[in-house]
Amino acid sequence: MKITSDLFDAFLKCPTKCYLRSIGQTRAGNAYAEWVREQNDAYRKEAVQRLVTLAEGEVAVTQPGAANLKTATWRLAVDLSVETEEMASSLHAVERVPSQGRGKPAQFIPVRFTFFNKLTKDDRLLVAFDSFVLSEVLGREVRVGKVIHGDDHATLNVKVASLLGTVRKIAGKIPELLGGGSPPDLILNHHCGECEFRDGCRQKALEKDDLSLLGGMSAKERQKLRSKGIFNVTQLSYTFRPRRRPKRLRGKREKYHHSLKALAIREKKIHIVGSPELKIEGTPVYLDVEGLPDRDFYYLIGVRIGNGDSAVRHSLWADTVADEGKIWRELLSILETVEKPVLIHYGSYESEFLERMGERYNSPLQVADQRYYGEAPARPA
Repeated sequence: MKITSDLFDAFLKCPTKCYLRSIGQTRAGNAYAEWVREQNDAYRKEAVQRLVTLAEGEVAVTQPGAANLKTATWRLAVDLSVETEEMASSLHAVERVPSQGRGKPAQFIPVRFTFFNKLTKDDRLLVAFDSFVLSEVLGREVRVGKVIHGDDHATLNVKVASLLGTVRKIAGKIPELLGGGSPPDLILNHHCGECEFRDGCRQKALEKDDLSLLGGMSAKERQKLRSKGIFNVTQLSYTFRPRRRPKRLRGKREKYHHSLKALAIREKKIHIVGSPELKIEGTPVYLDVEGLPDRDFYYLIGVRIGNGDSAVRHSLWADTVADEGKIWRELLSILETVEKPVLIHYGSYESEFLERMGERYNSPLQVADQRYYGEAPARPA
């Protein structure tokens, strides 16, 4: 089986996803995954039209043949499929830069499109894979690739040379994976939420009581537990032993225990390490913020003031980026009416929000106190 750009992309996210795509597994469906696919398709269509328009007066070709690339005269090609005996890639577009001198060949620049504003290392590796396959077909080096992305159709020039080692390494792992005759070990990861195979994989993980159900556990930690004969969540739950902490450590935060989380899952109870005290000298204001990290945009601020039946709730929505400043000012106005507000939230996402909004709108928030609890990692924003 040839290594395609689709399989290469899947392997970057998860070996299991790569394997399932290779055998033609029916996609169980995921609303977010479907939405991303539709957005990328629409963005690609629009971006191609923009490139063709910009190339007006020059030669632009749609779905050209790859057989005579060396003698091509076009400046822009769209939907170009290139392949070797072992690899194949469907290039979104290719720019051809005419020869800059006698004896110098024309340069080819593969182009990828993605609607995301913020790019990841995977986006760079994908265009590097396109460049690698194209260079094999041409028989000469392809030095640069492009990624056109985001609302402003920004262009990132990717220097391919520094990524080719990684591309070759990954391309060497895929045949080993697909030639094994059996699926790889199932491991849930951060990509599952946006994967079309999410539901099926999660069901299998639940049936196995797999350790990867415990979010935040690294591969190294899982391997260490397996070396001790602990292979599932239930087994891990029996290993937790509460211990009295030395006096010198009592003022420091307790470390995170995966075994305690496993115990909580098995017993369906909430467990608390130690005797935490929550002293609030002022009015408690519980804060929860939601945003779109890719667009660096906060669209919802949830506020709950006070406790019990007398608590007051506010939901501040921003329909557009222009409304973000409005809901920030609304939050400030609400807090001005509160006597000694103490902001309480879980994780550091809200802390970053408060800092960024203060800088972005030149109006830092003044509160009596701000605290966050838990071990939740910061969400990117």
